[in-house]
Amino acid sequence: MDKHNSEESKILRTRDGYPIADNQNSLTAGPRGPVAMHDFHLSEKLAHFNRERIPERVVHAKGAGAFGTFTVTNDITKYTKAKLFSEVGKQTPVLARFSTVGGEKGSADAERDPRGFSVKFYTEEGNWDMVGNNTPVFFIRDPLKFPDFIHTQKRCPANNLKDPYMRWDYWSQCPEALHQVTILYSDRGIPQSHRHMNGYGSHTFSFVNDENQRIWVKFHFKTLQGIKNLTEEEATEVKAKNPDSATEDLWNAIEEGNYPKWRFSIQVMTEEQAQNHPDNPFDLTKVWKHSDYPLIEVGILELNRNPENYFAQIEQAAFSPSAVVPGIGFSPDKTLIARVMTYADAHRYRLGTNYQQLPVNAPRCPFSDYQRDGAMNYGNNGGSLPNYEPNSNPNAPKPAPNYAEPPLSLGDVAVDRYDHREGNDDYSQAGDLYRLMSEDAKERLTENIANSLGEVPEDIQKRQLCQFFRADVDYGRRVAQKIGIEIDFSSLPKEAQAVTT
Repeated sequence: MDKHNSEESKILRTRDGYPIADNQNSLTAGPRGPVAMHDFHLSEKLAHFNRERIPERVVHAKGAGAFGTFTVTNDITKYTKAKLFSEVGKQTPVLARFSTVGGEKGSADAERDPRGFSVKFYTEEGNWDMVGNNTPVFFIRDPLKFPDFIHTQKRCPANNLKDPYMRWDYWSQCPEALHQVTILYSDRGIPQSHRHMNGYGSHTFSFVNDENQRIWVKFHFKTLQGIKNLTEEEATEVKAKNPDSATEDLWNAIEEGNYPKWRFSIQVMTEEQAQNHPDNPFDLTKVWKHSDYPLIEVGILELNRNPENYFAQIEQAAFSPSAVVPGIGFSPDKTLIARVMTYADAHRYRLGTNYQQLPVNAPRCPFSDYQRDGAMNYGNNGGSLPNYEPNSNPNAPKPAPNYAEPPLSLGDVAVDRYDHREGNDDYSQAGDLYRLMSEDAKERLTENIANSLGEVPEDIQKRQLCQFFRADVDYGRRVAQKIGIEIDFSSLPKEAQAVTT
């Protein structure tokens, strides 16, 4: 029986499942008396109401979104091993969200403001979030300036009013913002709707192919509806009539089957070209000239399904540049690197530490990690598997070295995951300390260790004994003797045998 369509499922209940007999009248002491304290339905209903609002986004608070598909139309596998691009014709489900930047959640859509343009690709390798804007550049190139810049786009701390003094005072002292300011006050400063604007990754990202070769890449989403904008006068009229103009336009277009589409293309630049580029190719305030780095078509983004519940599917949607898949990565763009950390941190504050478990944010592929507990942790919380790594459990998730990206060369140094044990001696000082101890102290030390180590399986005991032997032969022998293990030195790793012979 379909539980969603059964008669039982239509009965109003509390969140604990208790059937509600009356949802119009509180329990009271007589018709005119005070309400009864044990009316748990009343207290639950009011308490939940007090907590229905979550913090709005610090930026991009006003937004609309929809679901759809991304379809590959051109082979770019020579550039990236990301599976969502693996073959022409392949489709990936997506969620897109469009937004203004500076306004609050109830502000008007038709403001002169950059627009957020974010797409979540639900791929078989995990979620890829393309978190961009409707402009190819931005106001800053150093993330240290971001809070100050955003403050100038918000309300004056003195009177809580929007203040042109703040923004122009800031911009007049920050010439790197001029490129974006020029776009903002041009004809494209007020898009007519979310459907009639382009989207850009803005930052420089990286692609890595099957041969572990890296190239630099920029993302472009060109609207197939055509660019349409509002003049200042038109925008004033639109805001007066319908402050939710773009939100309504997107919803109505999809409901009517007029599905909006964008052509997704990339620009590519080799590492050698980047080294010889006339300016910094990772500068967020600059574009790559299309004459030098022409657009390469990748596929078509189509939005064809409206959300069923705005709060669950759009307000709780969390987009972060940290959500990448194998074959797509980052660049030395300073602002991008900062966004990788700060966006996810903002979601943990706004939605909770387990925001990635919310249905709209959860990957559509299997995933395992060692993150446990925290508020609103769904599922089995990792079950009985270890919550640490490395561990000896064969069923616990383990790192997969074959997914490692190539080192990122930065002149004389390279960014990579360097093995911290390589070139380090982890045993000599522990051995020196042991040899400084008196005979009684050595006995107490090894007895204390044996009392604890004796409680664990033999394979772990032997693995730990190898470390004691490498520090000092006597150290290892005493512990082994106390836990009752006969050491066959030939069975030890070669490095331990060298110390014990």
